[in-house]
Amino acid sequence: MSKLSFAAAVILQTIESGAAYGFSIMEATGLPSGTVYPALRRLEAAALIKAQWEKQSIADKEQRPARRYYTVTRAGRTALGAARERYPLLVSA
Repeated sequence: MSKLSFAAAVILQTIESGAAYGFSIMEATGLPSGTVYPALRRLEAAALIKAQWEKQSIADKEQRPARRYYTVTRAGRTALGAARERYPLLVSA
């Protein structure tokens, strides 16, 4: 992934700032699921984020489906730095 779209950059920045699973990313960005989940798949395929399912016992305890948690990789932080230069609005977001 050479250049991130603005939406992908916003999602990457949101993950870096602590929103770690799909619905929390949607809430933090205001982006719809049809934008967030495909972008997460692309970011993961590009190795800019990595994902890990939480333990099923945690989800069962809270009576909800298991969540997939995302973290930004070193390459993702580099890409985010470049995106912040490309999209000055990211810095203020």
